[in-house]
Amino acid sequence: MNNFKYGIDVLHSSTALRLAQGQQKGILSEDTKEAVQRSAAYVQDIVAAGDTVYGVNTGFGPLCTTIINASDTQKLQENILKSHAVGVGNPISPLLSKLMLVLKIHALAKGFSGVQWSTMERILWHIEQDITPIVPEQGSVGASGDLAPLAHLFLPLIGLGKVWVNGEIKETTSVLEQHQLAPITLGAKEGLALINGTQFMAAHGVMGVAELHNALTNADLIAALMLEGLNASIKPFFPELHALRQHPGNQFVASTIYNLLNGSKIVESHKNCSRVQDPYSLRCIPQIHGASRQAWLHLKDIVEIEINAVTDNPVIINNELTISGGSFHGQPIALPMDYATLATSELGNVSDRRIYLSLEGDTPHVPKLLLQSTGLNSGFMILQYTTAALASENKGLCFPASADSIPTSLGQEDHVSMGSISGRKLRQVIQNVNRILSIELICAAQAFDFHRPLQSTPIIEAVHQRIRQHIPHIEADQPMEDILSRAQKLVSSGELVKLALQVAEEQGILYYGQHAEQFNTF
Repeated sequence: MNNFKYGIDVLHSSTALRLAQGQQKGILSEDTKEAVQRSAAYVQDIVAAGDTVYGVNTGFGPLCTTIINASDTQKLQENILKSHAVGVGNPISPLLSKLMLVLKIHALAKGFSGVQWSTMERILWHIEQDITPIVPEQGSVGASGDLAPLAHLFLPLIGLGKVWVNGEIKETTSVLEQHQLAPITLGAKEGLALINGTQFMAAHGVMGVAELHNALTNADLIAALMLEGLNASIKPFFPELHALRQHPGNQFVASTIYNLLNGSKIVESHKNCSRVQDPYSLRCIPQIHGASRQAWLHLKDIVEIEINAVTDNPVIINNELTISGGSFHGQPIALPMDYATLATSELGNVSDRRIYLSLEGDTPHVPKLLLQSTGLNSGFMILQYTTAALASENKGLCFPASADSIPTSLGQEDHVSMGSISGRKLRQVIQNVNRILSIELICAAQAFDFHRPLQSTPIIEAVHQRIRQHIPHIEADQPMEDILSRAQKLVSSGELVKLALQVAEEQGILYYGQHAEQFNTF
């Protein structure tokens, strides 16, 4: 795998994650160095000429008309980090914090921000040494950038704040001393360049793209297992139907599930049954999952524009042209993240409905509450209570954060995106949906067992066998905590999807259907 060149190569969500996880190396090339140093030189020219430029020799926000003496520009940049580091709440994960560093160094490496080369090298040092700043999760309004989170992210550059080191939180001063490093000295505009930008929101977007993709692929696979467990018809997944309503997401999901079930002996066993049609949660999987796929694709496309953009302010075009604009405003990614939150919630909503159907006892051979002996045993009844609670919680989280705006900075920032809240809610809903899907997995595998000795397709059989390696068939009431935990790991890890793809490759079976490249690349 080639080294990624910050500021030069196109950054994809998957690449950003590999860089943050240490699976790929990012470098600062000579071309990047030239661009960064040229931009820094423009800033020095502006300072020397005495031109008034926001953030270079003026105060910030409502203090933009206050002129700062040239001798105080360094202090001004340090003060902006100190004053804006007012985040609260739990620290974000080290991975998310490191991802912010990756996204920020890529944006600064474009050469339009006026930072010093030594600053770039220090940020890269933090990434390579896996010494990751502590960043509180709350405090950004998502306009004028993610000011508070980014201020915390870069306090360690000037010897302040705290950092993660091998899973422990340590004072920056002691870590720098251990590595025989001194805090860096910020030049004109650098503090502003560091804290202006959308990297907190965008990092959540990158994680959301990866995590939602995993949830979507699991949702299709688990739904296919449930379709088998409930003797559902394969006809709603026929390509002839979806050729008449050509939404790509619908076609992708329908053709994928058709591929998963085509040739199943279980499907064959009930093709002439008296049931005319299935409930919507079974019959409309292509339409429901497909719409969520479309939302994921929109999020991915917008996030990848954002993480390759320059989002600080002002932008230094040359020594004669600086532009004070609004590229830090989070609205372009706040709206798609809110949309993706709604799309994710619907995956959980319909999964809960399939779980409910599996308990009704209306499918031949599948007993009520998924146990042969009930009364003394409650069976799987209460599992659906949990999914109902999670689905309801998700509905409450679907109110779009981007629908709100509270003016800040004494009215200078009179419309803000609240995109940081959009990103945090998205990931919370994804986590809840993974838990719902893990319960559907348990119920689907249980229902599937009652159709023996009939066999499904090689992929579904392999998936069911893997589930049974971790989760037993249940015949009487028992504590479910450990089983739930194991099911959640199967979903969140993507293990079942990887297995299904492996079986498909080994046996020459087509897995993903129409539009696979579009919906299965990130």
